[in-house]
Amino acid sequence: MGTTPEFGRRDLIKRAAAIGLIAVPTMSVLSACASGDSGGGNQVDKGEKSTKNPLAVNEGAALDVVIFDGGFGQQYAKDAEAEYQKAFPKAQVKHSATQEIQTQLQPRFNGGTPPDLIDNSGAKQMDMGTLVAKKQLTDLNALLDAPSYDDPSKKVRDTLRPGVVEMGQFDSDETWVLYYAYTVYGVWYSKTNLAKLDAQYPETWDDMLKVCEAAKKKGIAGWTYAGKYPYYLPFSLYPFIAKIGGVEVLKRIDNLEPNAWKDPAVKAAFDAYYELYKKGYILQGTPGLTHIESQTAWNEGKALFLPNGSWVENESKKTTPADFQMSVGAPSSLDKNDKLPFGTLWASGGEPFIVPKNARNPQGGMELLRLMLGRKSSQNFIKSVSSLTSLNGGTEGLTLPPGLASSQEVLAKAGKNVVNPRLGDWYVALQKEKIGVGALGEMMAGRLTPDEAITKIQRFADETAKDDSVKKYRHK
Repeated sequence: MGTTPEFGRRDLIKRAAAIGLIAVPTMSVLSACASGDSGGGNQVDKGEKSTKNPLAVNEGAALDVVIFDGGFGQQYAKDAEAEYQKAFPKAQVKHSATQEIQTQLQPRFNGGTPPDLIDNSGAKQMDMGTLVAKKQLTDLNALLDAPSYDDPSKKVRDTLRPGVVEMGQFDSDETWVLYYAYTVYGVWYSKTNLAKLDAQYPETWDDMLKVCEAAKKKGIAGWTYAGKYPYYLPFSLYPFIAKIGGVEVLKRIDNLEPNAWKDPAVKAAFDAYYELYKKGYILQGTPGLTHIESQTAWNEGKALFLPNGSWVENESKKTTPADFQMSVGAPSSLDKNDKLPFGTLWASGGEPFIVPKNARNPQGGMELLRLMLGRKSSQNFIKSVSSLTSLNGGTEGLTLPPGLASSQEVLAKAGKNVVNPRLGDWYVALQKEKIGVGALGEMMAGRLTPDEAITKIQRFADETAKDDSVKKYRHK
């Protein structure tokens, strides 16, 4: 994922974050990674502030960058680093890429020598809430208030898509995370494969079931998903809940409020998804599939629908047929009583970048992000990995691939009806290990009923709410 697959955010993110691989590290391990509150003593001297160097980067200081090597790869970052070196030719840039973010960087955080910029994504990302609570990150407001790369009359924050800045904030006005990608989550499908069934994307749940039944009669499954990493399911399930019951339902869930998961909208959404299992519309063997295996089966036409994020176009391109016409749909309407209209979907920042508090060259880390949010680097990212960036716009003059063009279309149709669940940002272990693997995956495999899954999830949420070792966050 781009943001890996994963909420990384993202990630539910965050993908989010969450380009799924294996288990997420536990809170205790992450706390060890983020221990301590000292910082700044090892930093290089600032450079001279100027119009071309608004963050006062030390022009000769080395820059140490670590990138998550997931659905977006790492070339986009290497390209931006090359631009940084053109701007600061005396600086040496060290580039590293890994899928083992937490494992590789924990010793460096513990030793007080973290990198200057980290793409903290993937299944093994560091827990963002813990890093913030332990005061291990640099406030990025200096970056956000700096002149944007292309237009010095605008601050960086004024060039970003709605909600991106807020995603990087937790319980104060400081901004600890900059989400670089902009991810559209939903139900992904092939226009070509639907056309073979004389069908279009179903805007109602009744029509969804009809399409799945028609597919079943032809030996095709309705749905598949990343069964080994079932925290992908919320990419379509959470906005479905919001559509049925309103945004406030998700906010109460994010806030860990008592009985938030027992809202009728949650029950209705779970019942609908469970019906896919009960009627045999899930691709056989899905609970044992990785994200890559489920995407490949989908590309091969074995299933019609796949809950995922917009990084899927780049991540699965090697197995996507040329005539696939990849598209994304917002959650179908359950019935006429839904609180929000069809078109409501989840879209938010993904691929979370952080500058550690103990970074040796934090100004350099922020300057690289400023450069990445310029038009040239943003368009390079868009062309290279078929995903939007958090720069508002940036697609002018580009020919977009089918999935990305579809993402733009559904975003435009959603208008203000875009939701952004924060549970996966604030409580990574709760979202991935407990809700995803421990309950949703079990329900979709038929091992829990919706009522049993809800009871289990509410217990998980209550345990987190009562755990004094877990920093709590709330919507403002």
